[in-house]
Amino acid sequence: MTVSAERTAATERLASSSSMTSTPPAVTPVAGDEILRRTLRRHAAGVTVITVPGPAGFTATSFTSVSLEPALVSFCLGLTASTLAAVQSADRFAVHVLGTENTTLARQFARSGIDRFAGVPWTTDHDGLPLLEGVPAWLSARVTLRQRVGDHVLVVGEVESGGGHGEGPALVHHNGAFATPVPLPPHPGA
Repeated sequence: MTVSAERTAATERLASSSSMTSTPPAVTPVAGDEILRRTLRRHAAGVTVITVPGPAGFTATSFTSVSLEPALVSFCLGLTASTLAAVQSADRFAVHVLGTENTTLARQFARSGIDRFAGVPWTTDHDGLPLLEGVPAWLSARVTLRQRVGDHVLVVGEVESGGGHGEGPALVHHNGAFATPVPLPPHPGA
């Protein structure tokens, strides 16, 4: 028997072995957007409010870090969003990382057709960038890339400054609702 024949025979034996056989998970064919929505409901995401000069702002869970060197962050915004024009024309943005005490703020900046800044304590930096008060953390960034991707615009920015009080549990969005993460007990033996 040649080496390749031995490998083939061994592979066939492994494939036919009942201890090595597994049943693939059930797959239900559905549209891609349904799969994405159903899957992402199971993904807990940090809640932020993005602001740009104008003032304009919106609640986002699409915020993420991109790079440490240079310090880059990003977010996505739907092409039908009421704040799209302001975001498209802004050269800077601020990201406000929310805590559980900011749930009302998250809901307010998620609503359309209202003055989202009404009743919200905020100030502006030297360039008119709105900075919300009372959030655990915030950062400002200069836009380095704006790219249409599918039905969204991806915005990438280089971090310029940051601040916040840094206290309290984080606000996350999971399974269609606001929530907070609960620390798990330490792993035994850790």
